[in-house]
Order: sequence, then C-alpha cells, then structure tokens
Amino acid sequence: MDQTTVVKALAKVIDPSSGQDIITRSMVRDLEIEGNNVRFTIELPNLNAQHKEELNFACIEAVQQAYPQAEVHVHLMGRTPESLQSNNPLAHVKNIIAVASGKGGVGKSTVSVNLALGLKKLGMNVGLVDADLYGPSIPTMLGLQGQRPKIQTLYGQPKIQPLEAYGMPVMSIGFIIEPEQAVVLRGPRLAGIIKQFFNDTIWPELDCLVVDLPPGTGDIQLSLVQTVPVTGVVLVTTPQEVAIADAVKAMNMFLLPSVNVPILGVVENMAWFTPAELPNNKYYIFGQGGGKKMVQLSESMLLGQVPIVMSIRESGDAGKPAILGQEESAKQAFAKVAENTLRQLAIRNEMLEPTKMVGLQS
Repeated sequence: MDQTTVVKALAKVIDPSSGQDIITRSMVRDLEIEGNNVRFTIELPNLNAQHKEELNFACIEAVQQAYPQAEVHVHLMGRTPESLQSNNPLAHVKNIIAVASGKGGVGKSTVSVNLALGLKKLGMNVGLVDADLYGPSIPTMLGLQGQRPKIQTLYGQPKIQPLEAYGMPVMSIGFIIEPEQAVVLRGPRLAGIIKQFFNDTIWPELDCLVVDLPPGTGDIQLSLVQTVPVTGVVLVTTPQEVAIADAVKAMNMFLLPSVNVPILGVVENMAWFTPAELPNNKYYIFGQGGGKKMVQLSESMLLGQVPIVMSIRESGDAGKPAILGQEESAKQAFAKVAENTLRQLAIRNEMLEPTKMVGLQS
C-alpha cells in the first residue's frame, strides 16, 4: 500500500468543524503502513468534539475505498491548549481583523470592503463578514443583492456556504433577510447569529478575515470577542470632534484588560474634499487632525487618509469597490490603507502573543 494514495484518500474526509478536509487542516499525524495495517492519529480540537465517531468511520471508509484489504486503526487525540485554543471555530484562519468605530456613518463598511480587497490584491487569502446586523450594506457594495447562500450538510449538521465576490468569500445577514426587512432582535439572538457566521459557516483557509462591525460597543462586539480570537482592530473615524469622541469609546472597549485586543491603526475617512476640476485644492469639510488625535490616544499609527471622492460613493452603490475602479486618488488611498494594515499586522504578530477569546459576564 502506498502512503501517497492513503493521504489522497484521507483528503476526501471533511472536518465537521471547519468544512475543510482533514489533510488541509493538518489533522492527520503519525501515518504508518505495515503490511495491511494502516495506523494514524487524528487531532481533534478536544476529545469532546462532536461527530468524532462519524469522523472515525469516515476515515476508515476512505482508506478502504482505496485499499479494501486495509486494516485501519485510527487514534483520536485532543489538541493541547498550547497547539490550539480548544474552542476556536476558525483555527484555520490566521488573522481576524475587526473594523470598528463608535459612531455610525463614518464609512466602516466602505473601509472594510476596500481593505479586504486591498489585502487580497497584496496576495492574501481574504474573507469578509458583515457583522452589522441592523444595517447590512456589504451585499450592495459587492453587488450581491438578492443572492442567497447555499446550505451544505456535514455529518447531519447544516452549514452555510458563504457567497463569493471578486474571488472573496463573504457572509452577511443581508443574504438571509429581505432588503426592506427590519432586524428587530434582542441580545441573545444577535449573539446567536454572530456565532453562526463563524461556527456554522464553511470558511476556507484564510490569511485574513475582515469583520465589519456596527456602531457602538454592544452585544455584537462582545459576542465577536467571545466567539473568535480577534487579532487586531482597525478604527475608522472622520476628522470631526463628534466622531473622535465615539471612536475613543470603541477603542477603549477593545483595550479593556478583559478583552485585550490590540489596535492596528486608524483610518481617517472623509479627510478632505478635492473637486475634479481643482485637483490641487483640498477642502477640509469635517475639520482636520481627527485621525492624528486617535493615533495618539490609541498609541498606534495612521493607516491612511481617505478623501471625499464621488467615485467612492458611486462604486459602493454599483457594487464595484473603489479600489478596483479607475479613480486614482481613491485607489491609492485604499491601497495605502491595505499596505499599512498588512505591515502593522506583521508587527503585531511578531511582538505580541496571539489574542485569546474572552469570557465576559453579561
């Protein structure tokens, strides 16, 4: 019996927690072949993992389809806390970046979409979660209105297959409800939906998963940090004092000792207006200095300043994000944000320990 053939057979077995095959997820260890005996270990997130018996029989069946005479011996082993935070549903996602601000209307969704696609242009495998359950705008910005995600059954459990836009997997409550439908939910239901977006959605192996958060510091933000380990936060503000006052609240929530998620940097959106007919003029409609003030308060860096450009609004409405468009000032602004975010992410991962999920009292 050939080891390569056995590995290819096991690559057909799907991990029920992630929807990825067990070879891609690096769950198979210590594969040995001796005569008709095939022995290997399957690493599980923990020994109490659901569907471990089904996974065991699926491995035996896969090997025996390739070699009917094989005597397959599967050892199930729980991963240690050092190798994997046991209840992390997205261990195959390297970085989770939250895009946050305390105030609505500052352009978080626009920044999230263009940041995600900017990171993708830099060679990263990127996904996007629209966690703004009250006002989901990602479907419109990516031209996915009216589309519905497919449901895939894994080991008897329904899993959501995210939609795809510009080669990027995307999940939003806007794919599930009607566009005009109001989302009227209390905290526990909001938390349940956020957990579904991570626990019950089949995300591929990703370098970055960008999460577009709603305004404020409420149930959705708390549910996020309880459900997955957030690598870092990108704060979005406009230059005016009112926006800064609210952004500080969002910043302080993530910096609470019980949460402890580092700030990667600040994006100053709507930094100035330059009319097309006067390309050298800058009009500071919302004031100046807000981004720099947030940088000082968060002890991070200014990831970029995004001007008020009509094409950014037009591209968002048309489902063709500005970073993929023709308007150079918008493309360059978002490209700089993506480049600086990637640099800050590398520094954060070099200097700090991985973020842990937190347990907060409601």
